[in-house]
Amino acid sequence: MNDPIGDMLTRIRNSQLRGKSVVSTPASKLRAWVLDVLADEGYIRGYEKGTDVNGHPTLEISLKYYEGAPVIREIKRVSKPGRRVYMSVKDVPQVRQGLGVSIVSTSKGVMSDASARSQNVGGEVLCTVF
Repeated sequence: MNDPIGDMLTRIRNSQLRGKSVVSTPASKLRAWVLDVLADEGYIRGYEKGTDVNGHPTLEISLKYYEGAPVIREIKRVSKPGRRVYMSVKDVPQVRQGLGVSIVSTSKGVMSDASARSQNVGGEVLCTVF
């Protein structure tokens, strides 16, 4: 697999289109950090670590719905393996005039765009969520 973050975002998108409450994805530290930001911003209920039938570590993501509609309306990968996108703190984009969130990988960890601005750090824009 070339793009583990893109794979996780696609699993979340597909599961929400099917109305699933839980989705499973292979575990990694970067995926867990991205899920921490999504949980802190209120886009998912949370996640738990587990193992699959072969003993490989997984992350069980609990999706969030509001009145039957998914809370995540749009989730899009920005920085891809073929084209990395790095931005300074002044260039980090606001999603939908601040209604959405950009997830940024910085030298101080993975954080939302608002946290990156408040800590005055830029980095790689992993994805945008609205």
